[in-house]
Amino acid sequence: MAPVRSAFGFPDVVNEKAARCVAAGVVALTACTLASGWLWLSALLAVGFALRVAAGPRWSPLGRLAAGVVAPRLGPPRLVSGTPKRFAQAVGLTFTLAATAALVLGAPTVTVVLLAVLLVFATLEAVLGFCAGCWVFARLIRLGVVRDDVCVECADLGARRRPAQLEAH
Repeated sequence: MAPVRSAFGFPDVVNEKAARCVAAGVVALTACTLASGWLWLSALLAVGFALRVAAGPRWSPLGRLAAGVVAPRLGPPRLVSGTPKRFAQAVGLTFTLAATAALVLGAPTVTVVLLAVLLVFATLEAVLGFCAGCWVFARLIRLGVVRDDVCVECADLGARRRPAQLEAH
């Protein structure tokens, strides 16, 4: 079973710099989609999110570019827990699937609104390093919706500000 897990498992830890580069790519693709009016590109965005949810950067062209080419040029990695990043990718997948479904159902205005919201939150991640999905994930832990042992770093929000290396869990 290990080969299947290694092909599709999300990494326990991720380079936050790579995650921010992926977010910048999402910003660029979403902005192009909205600016061009080619709303069908929301389906392409959804495929990218689905690939990243399934296997992190392994099968995603944008993820591979960010993790393998761009982020290494930005200095040493800043390792963070992968679990909240996967949750954030799943939120992006939900938004892009809903945007695509709205377009198919003849509601392009809903598609534009959903993509605009995605653009705002991807920009926050790319520019400021604020991952809204990660923030929600931490709140779900605090509310008891998600077990706190799923992500120790998330349960201790102050840990993100400490420069210590994160161990895989």
